[in-house]
Amino acid sequence: MRKFIALLATVSALVAATAFAASPAQEKAFVDAYRGAFEKKDAKALHALLYSKGADPMALDFYKMLLTADFGATIMSITLADLDAEDLKRLEDAKSPDGRPMKMTLKPIKKLILKTTTKSANGSSSGSSESFIAEHEGKLVIPVPSTGK
Repeated sequence: MRKFIALLATVSALVAATAFAASPAQEKAFVDAYRGAFEKKDAKALHALLYSKGADPMALDFYKMLLTADFGATIMSITLADLDAEDLKRLEDAKSPDGRPMKMTLKPIKKLILKTTTKSANGSSSGSSESFIAEHEGKLVIPVPSTGK
């Protein structure tokens, strides 16, 4: 009986761990959609990747602005990475610019790392940004935070 309970606990833990894992197809679809919208400078398509249900209105405006801030830059790399301990700590201690506690509307499972470069007559510059990624109804999305803990 103990072996059965131990096996059941192990299976339950594995199911719970994989329930939040994105499939390679989901990851590819998200990255392709992001890259395509960014390269076409399609703000509407990028904004469609946001999950805004229950989001703080100021946070939503900020996220929309961030998504389009680098239009004109060239994507050097775009990847989805696993969350690390530092990411989890940032999620736990999140605050709005005016000091209010914030929480994600969906539990992040990955982070998008975008590296860009911009060239002009004055030289070139590079930048990097990160966005938390969550799963909602079989699709990967960028959750926008809400106020409160």
